[in-house]
Amino acid sequence: MAKKETGEKPVCQNKRARINYFIDDTYEAGIVLVGTEVKALRDGRANLKDSYALIRDEELFLYDLHISPYSHGNRANHDPLRVRKLLMHKSEIRRLYGKSQERGLTLIPLKMYFRNGKVKVEIGVGRGKKLYDKREDIKLKEDRRAIERGLRAKNRDS
Repeated sequence: MAKKETGEKPVCQNKRARINYFIDDTYEAGIVLVGTEVKALRDGRANLKDSYALIRDEELFLYDLHISPYSHGNRANHDPLRVRKLLMHKSEIRRLYGKSQERGLTLIPLKMYFRNGKVKVEIGVGRGKKLYDKREDIKLKEDRRAIERGLRAKNRDS
């Protein structure tokens, strides 16, 4: 008897999203996939790097998500860059539509993972960072590392 998955098993993450955007809210959405796409995702063969979400006709779609063709797939293998539909409640889609219409806000997929055997996508509502914001984040990160190094050195000496 096969053991049922219970937790999140990350497939891929969009690491550049948190560098390039301030993420205000996050939402979880299901995704419509074909069989070979799910098998390729279980192998971890997906890339969220340039992908984005748009709302069209009160439905949410994911663009530029690259899922590599399944290695053991035959002629029925999937198109790697096809547009995929995301599954959310209508009220959540309307809320996202209102936010996405605000100036400067975009819908960015942050990560894909398996939850209870189903593929989920975490969507973030993000506002683009300027260059000086990115520099400030790097400076804060470096300062934090320097403080941690100093604390470690102090603990070693005592």
